[in-house]
Amino acid sequence: MTKPAFPTERPTGCPFDPASGYAALSEAPSQVSTPAGVDAWVFTRYDDVRTVLRDPRLSSRSAPSEHVVVDADLEREIESGQILHVDGPAHRRLRRLLATEFAVKRMEAYRPRIAKLVDEHIDAMLARGGPLDLVDAFALPIPSLVICELLGVPYADRAEFQERSALLVAIDTDPDESMQAMGAINQYMAGLVMAKQAKRDDDLLSRVITRSEELGEDVTLEELVSIGFTLLIAGHETTANMIALSTLALLREPGQLAALRENPEVAVTAVEELLRYLSVVQFGLFRHVTDEIPAGPATLETGDYLVAALSAANRDSAVFDNPDELDVTREGAAHVAFGFGPHQCLGQQLARVELQEVFSRLYTRIPTLRLAVPFEEIQFKDNSLVYGVQALPVTW
Repeated sequence: MTKPAFPTERPTGCPFDPASGYAALSEAPSQVSTPAGVDAWVFTRYDDVRTVLRDPRLSSRSAPSEHVVVDADLEREIESGQILHVDGPAHRRLRRLLATEFAVKRMEAYRPRIAKLVDEHIDAMLARGGPLDLVDAFALPIPSLVICELLGVPYADRAEFQERSALLVAIDTDPDESMQAMGAINQYMAGLVMAKQAKRDDDLLSRVITRSEELGEDVTLEELVSIGFTLLIAGHETTANMIALSTLALLREPGQLAALRENPEVAVTAVEELLRYLSVVQFGLFRHVTDEIPAGPATLETGDYLVAALSAANRDSAVFDNPDELDVTREGAAHVAFGFGPHQCLGQQLARVELQEVFSRLYTRIPTLRLAVPFEEIQFKDNSLVYGVQALPVTW
């Protein structure tokens, strides 16, 4: 019997909603055919997603979403420094080295700097005047500057890695082009890491090198390059897309935008709600089954594949009241937009601080912000692992 295809198409006219095909998979875990050429069990319910993502019998070697990449090499060798892909002790070792850098206290200490960057970019927008592309002028530069400063990457080099990282998160990039982009970023990062090894600065990479020596950890150049590579890409792609996509969603919901504008303290709950509502890791998290796992009426066998559908779980009506409605004052159950379990996003607190500072400033300082083109002309990133908009023309 032919299995249904993995859902990737969003409902017509509903660009903020998850793929419509999840509805048919909501009763119980079901197997689907994926673009990668393998069948995978899909989990869509909130409780199920949290349960499987914390199960040690799952491997993240093909994380986050290689099931939607045609002809993906699901059995390729995973190197030790690839924090998104390694499991067990190897993963815990890397998390231990990095955890301090992304702790709540350190991220809160960085908040004033982030607030300053946000205000500077709003000042520049106001001085320039509209219309302009919010992605290019605001949403992309802020997280790029932040991650560059944290890693000790010269901001002048940002255009190079932004262009190449966009290729790496697209699901339809030519494999040769993807390999070239990956090789170029790795080469750049290797030079940067070697410079930090020779001369330490006050940045994340320098501190990780020093901490590894103090802990007696034998962290190789290749591992440090892989860590830097991952943080550089993940540190700006998701947050930049969240800033622009959230702004578009709020512009489509004037009442919600007004609630946020009138009380900037609502930014804290608004961030969590928009993370839930938009779930920009749009195709979910892909996992390998390493040992038999009972899953309701089904049993997942060793060698099976699994997808935890984050966007569907974040719209589970058993957990969230009126889940398809945006409510910036919503409180209650925690979303799973950052994943769950041992591989839950390491940089989630950094993302929260960035988004909170954006949401508490942008809409109050530019209260008449509005689209400069009809909504129907906005192009969405349907072909990217991270959902967003290609551009967001705005004026005021």
